[in-house]
Amino acid sequence: MSINATKALKDFQKFHGKEVTVKPLAIKGNKISILFGGNICNTCGIYDYFEDFLISLEKFYSSPWIITSIEDMRTTYKVTYTHAEFINDLKSLKEEIGKKVSKKLIEFEEVRKKGEKEIFKELCFCILTANFTAKGGIRIQEAIGDGFLTFSKEELEDKLKSLGHRFPSTRAEYIFEARKHIKTILELINSSLSGKEIREYLVEKVMGLGYKEASHFLRNIGYKDVAIVDRHILRFLFTHNLISFSDKSLTRKRYLEAERVLEAIAKKLNLSLAELDLYIWYRMTGEILK
Repeated sequence: MSINATKALKDFQKFHGKEVTVKPLAIKGNKISILFGGNICNTCGIYDYFEDFLISLEKFYSSPWIITSIEDMRTTYKVTYTHAEFINDLKSLKEEIGKKVSKKLIEFEEVRKKGEKEIFKELCFCILTANFTAKGGIRIQEAIGDGFLTFSKEELEDKLKSLGHRFPSTRAEYIFEARKHIKTILELINSSLSGKEIREYLVEKVMGLGYKEASHFLRNIGYKDVAIVDRHILRFLFTHNLISFSDKSLTRKRYLEAERVLEAIAKKLNLSLAELDLYIWYRMTGEILK
């Protein structure tokens, strides 16, 4: 246990005494795992203890930390903290491109206000970008326009093929089938459901939409509570030792795990997930697209 970590433990215990126990489990690289136990009250702010230890860590390290996992072990909790020096870099980005990010978020919100056609075309864009490129998706979206709503499946396939999409047949089928869900999607959007709740319907019912594509669609029509965990975001998280997996092994469980890490980063920066995505994407690619 490092000197600073030991000091953080003592500082935490000074304020909480015997109310809760903290035991170091492991220190590896930029991570510290702590076991919380004792007289923990599960119904009266258990997560406040975890946040209080975070404050103690930052007090002695004088740099940012985030909580990257919480494992409920019935009578105890294993909490992993990760040193997050990259936070300062993202803060500097807010000054550099903050206005552009704000403008882009307003554009996303405007799409939802434009109604059925524009919302569906944005859904089609997100179907197209799976295993493709954002720039290619934008180009095709602009070229087809209202054809997403009117072309036959065969016409869609021919058009996608002529425009150079990698998977013209399957994407044409996905878009054609997605039309069946327009009414329900609009009802969900006009309800009080969160983006995460709507995402579950999209993933289950709409062909061609996984968690990444459904999150992309929702972000692009103004929802701010879902994360687009694409290969750029995963590379960022992996590079900073925040996750241990790649896009080739991205199960639902791992997607949501990565999203929780992004939520911790967003909280640290006082950003929404939608904003954070644009900042990280810019850091990884040098661009702000959609």
